[in-house]
Amino acid sequence: MPEGDTVWQTARRLDTALAGKVLSRSDLRVPKFATADLTGRTVLDVTPRGKHLLTRIEGGLTLHSHLRMDGSWKVYGNDERWRGGPAHQIRAILGTVDRTAVGYRLPVLELIRTVDESRAVGHLGPDLLGPDWDPDRALTNLLSDPARPLGEALLDQRNLAGIGNVYKSELCFLLRVTPWLPVGALPEDLAARLPALAKKLLEANRDRPIRSTTGHRHHDLFVYGRAPRPCLRCQTPVRAADQGDGSRERPTYWCPTCQSGPAPAPGTARTSRAHPRTAHGTRRRTSD
Repeated sequence: MPEGDTVWQTARRLDTALAGKVLSRSDLRVPKFATADLTGRTVLDVTPRGKHLLTRIEGGLTLHSHLRMDGSWKVYGNDERWRGGPAHQIRAILGTVDRTAVGYRLPVLELIRTVDESRAVGHLGPDLLGPDWDPDRALTNLLSDPARPLGEALLDQRNLAGIGNVYKSELCFLLRVTPWLPVGALPEDLAARLPALAKKLLEANRDRPIRSTTGHRHHDLFVYGRAPRPCLRCQTPVRAADQGDGSRERPTYWCPTCQSGPAPAPGTARTSRAHPRTAHGTRRRTSD
């Protein structure tokens, strides 16, 4: 799923294809901006901010997009067939003389003034892959609500930007605590390790086509998506449950033997479905 590393890769592909080039085609297929015409303007850069994408365009404009669960940006050559989904799922088209970027299923797409970017991303905490990364501030943010479950605190982009369901589950496994442990109960030595560990995982994967947290060729992730298969460390069946604050439940995976701390509330267990895999058994990123 699109997390900080996936968004970083998407921004790099878009920047390589569009930056410094004049737009010869512009089509924003959302009602509010359907009449906006960006043709003739030069794309200045495409910058990731957490899970957000900022495409800056000549004239003080920024196209702000967010992939959430199913969105993606695809880049095609002039003679390539578009294959990111059916035409009715296209939300944006930005074309130059030799490349076309097509945004599919984008739940957030808005054209704003560049000077107003803070309205879209100013609420975000330090970006794990950005120049503003500050591990001390990130840790302070995480610990500001000691009673909050660790998994929920990690997903809150106001604390630190870039973590989603996958890294939430994997980080908790590596720290050997359940995602339901109150963040204030996290031992001091583990809390001190958390920001650096999160950054290490995302940095290690931002240049990889296949996300991996294990270092094993045939087992890319420790727990995410593995229920009810055995834990790679102790062979106990991995479990899955929903976690959330009531506004949105998020899939969460953990090993009940390797990870200490509270279990989820009764009734939150979920049935895991298989994830897309390559011929070698590794998981493909769900957005590019």
